[in-house]
Amino acid sequence: MPTPRIAAQAFLSRLPLFSDLAPAELERIALGTTEVHVPRGEIIFNRGDPCTGFHLVVYGQVKLAIVTAQGDEKIVEIIAPGFSFGEAVMFMERPYVVMAQALADSFLLHVTRQVVFDEIARDARFAKKMLAGLSRRLHGLISDVESYSLQSGTERLIGYLLRRDDGEQRDEGSYVVTLPTSKTIVASRLNLTPEHLSRILHDLASAELIRVDGRDIHIVDAARLRNYHP
Repeated sequence: MPTPRIAAQAFLSRLPLFSDLAPAELERIALGTTEVHVPRGEIIFNRGDPCTGFHLVVYGQVKLAIVTAQGDEKIVEIIAPGFSFGEAVMFMERPYVVMAQALADSFLLHVTRQVVFDEIARDARFAKKMLAGLSRRLHGLISDVESYSLQSGTERLIGYLLRRDDGEQRDEGSYVVTLPTSKTIVASRLNLTPEHLSRILHDLASAELIRVDGRDIHIVDAARLRNYHP
């Protein structure tokens, strides 16, 4: 049976952030890595908790959200397998500014701040990969603010449905988008109410631009959907 360090090294090697590191580099990072198994619904951390490193999602799904004093929740981001969260706060050496909760049974890796700082000091390439990840996250957040401010709810949902995994927009063709989580959570992610999201889906289906089958959204024609104006 593999030791926890060897198992962590194997998991790290399959994640984009660490995929091109040498075995010796992976071994050093694995020494500061802990496996975290989180059942669905469990809180990983709350706003204000100290940040001692960052997390990577091996499998499962995690939501990052802000909860108001009244208990209302705004979802900031949904983290899918292969992606990470918590790096920015780790570098700032500040407490978490959001809460994190597992949306499904999840397996995470927690990499300590010190092992990251040591590796950055040792290898500038690793620093560049960390910066690239943070830059993508910042670009995504700026795009969100732009869409919330300048786009209608329909435009936001269409942009979400047309977005590929690499962030670019699909130009044409038909395909199926499987919502990664419930429509309620997707609505919060797009700054919509669940009722508003349902109305938009109904309108797009009535216009024969999509077909809705549970969490599967069948895009009939991406070009027509992109050019749709209600």
